[in-house]
Amino acid sequence: MGPYERRGGVTSAEQRDPSVCDVSFNREGRDEMTKASISLQDLRRRLYVKAKAETSWRFWGLSVHVCKLETLRAAYSLAEKNDGAPGSDGVTFGTIEAQGVDAFLVQIRDELVERTYVPLPSRRQEIPKDGGKVRVLSIPAIRDRVVQGALKLILEPIFEADFQPGSFGYRPKRTAHEAVNRVAKAIVQQKTRVIDIDLRSYLDPFSYCPLVFEAQSKSWP
Repeated sequence: MGPYERRGGVTSAEQRDPSVCDVSFNREGRDEMTKASISLQDLRRRLYVKAKAETSWRFWGLSVHVCKLETLRAAYSLAEKNDGAPGSDGVTFGTIEAQGVDAFLVQIRDELVERTYVPLPSRRQEIPKDGGKVRVLSIPAIRDRVVQGALKLILEPIFEADFQPGSFGYRPKRTAHEAVNRVAKAIVQQKTRVIDIDLRSYLDPFSYCPLVFEAQSKSWP
């Protein structure tokens, strides 16, 4: 993945605070980061605190934490909790558990570390819509869901620090009911102006992000 720059600007090596990685910074600081022992929960907390305190901070070396078995196990647990149909390879959670979850995750970890990991083509499922139209749902393989989940676990606290208090969509520990309650409170406060925006066919195939499809043919990171 290499250095990850959250916003514009470059931070020199001398200015990078190692507190996120729990290492003393010196010339070997970058190498020491790969050896640092830190729990996933503590890492996510530190990433959030750092991102919240210094909005222009440049985070680097995050792929190390994405590739950790602890991160991959947490991502697998989240994917299993959500369940869902198998991807194009037909592999189910039952199949993985029968063959061994640890072996499954170690293989993913090795591919990520060796940079040989390549996402599988997503299985496409058509969902009927009004007017006889359909929305095509792309269903990734479980192995790809695990990698996506691992990336989310590491990147989420960095971007979460940027959200406004009134943002609710797809955020951790926030529900649609909380959003409705906030709207109700705003109405009581006579904040009655509503702006509704709907982008037509925004999620139709190839219309919203061609890079998603291009990325499937390239190795990570």
